[in-house]
Amino acid sequence: EAAEEGAHERVVKAASLNRGVVPIDFSLFTDGLQAEREQGITIDVAYRYFDTDRRKYIIADCPGHEQYTRNMATGASTADLAVILVDASRGVQVQTRRHAYIVSLLGIRHIIVAVNKMDLVGYDEKVFARIKDDCFGVPGIREVDARVVPVSALKGENVVTRGTAMPWYQGPTIIELLDTIDVSGDQPLADLRLPVQYVNRPDATFRGYAGTIAAGRVAVGDPVMAVPSRRLSRVRHIVRFDGDLREADADMAVTLTLEDEIDISRGDLLVHPDRAPSVGRTFEAHVIWMSDSPLLPGKQYEFKLSHRYLRGTIESIHHRIDVNDLSEHPAAELRLNEVGLCRIVLAEPAALPEGRPPVAM
Repeated sequence: EAAEEGAHERVVKAASLNRGVVPIDFSLFTDGLQAEREQGITIDVAYRYFDTDRRKYIIADCPGHEQYTRNMATGASTADLAVILVDASRGVQVQTRRHAYIVSLLGIRHIIVAVNKMDLVGYDEKVFARIKDDCFGVPGIREVDARVVPVSALKGENVVTRGTAMPWYQGPTIIELLDTIDVSGDQPLADLRLPVQYVNRPDATFRGYAGTIAAGRVAVGDPVMAVPSRRLSRVRHIVRFDGDLREADADMAVTLTLEDEIDISRGDLLVHPDRAPSVGRTFEAHVIWMSDSPLLPGKQYEFKLSHRYLRGTIESIHHRIDVNDLSEHPAAELRLNEVGLCRIVLAEPAALPEGRPPVAM
């Protein structure tokens, strides 16, 4: 009975908070787990959806505690932009540096630092100026397109509208930044990269290779090469649900038909022959380890490259990275939530990642 009464009280409290009996607890919007509401922290990633007149958004609300680094990495792995919260009464913390590092490691090139709870420091411009300077000294923030905004989320200051509490700030609000930051130029490559997700064969007269163009552009008549087999052909049709196209750009989901029937399977990569990636079995990657069992050199693991699953081993761990201060340390293994630079050897050839070492999770 006591347990039932306690559960009933929590339900009544949550209901009253949402109905305005007492001031609204905005954390209930994203803290959906009972444990999150009891402890007042974020534990798992919560996805919420909204849109403005300009864009549609998916918010991935990620935990800040070091114990949940893997959840933070999961939420950031598919994001185009990161909003990092800084408590104005506390300033830049270790977790601020940790989040900035993970965001930069995952290739996010746009960051909004929301200096929240300005109401707790009397909307003091000097406090904000000091925190802003500290933020631009944090690795991972200073190298990218970063904006710092003073806000009071509780009061709604500078979230959607400017309000009157901080007349000394003349910059855009959070929503204005979200609506205007250009993320269209963040493609890592100009060369065609089309991972084959599905081989579409409805009957004997049609064979198409479906996927979303990860980078570059393809047009009818273009020569293409399948990687890793390196077999060549030309594009006959670019098929979409609403009709055929003459050309297609990055982020478009298409089905290509080719002039030749060559062996292409799910997980292969279609590229232009003159701008093909290297093919091999060995590469280096930053690994964010998410298992309770440690990662061990010499042990066999399964790797997913695009839509292809491959067996392989960790040949060596070059070093472990302390995400709090970015220092590098020798490591014989990686434990839960640790990040390290590793050398990976695959059991068979594959199209290797390009540019700086990729991130594996």
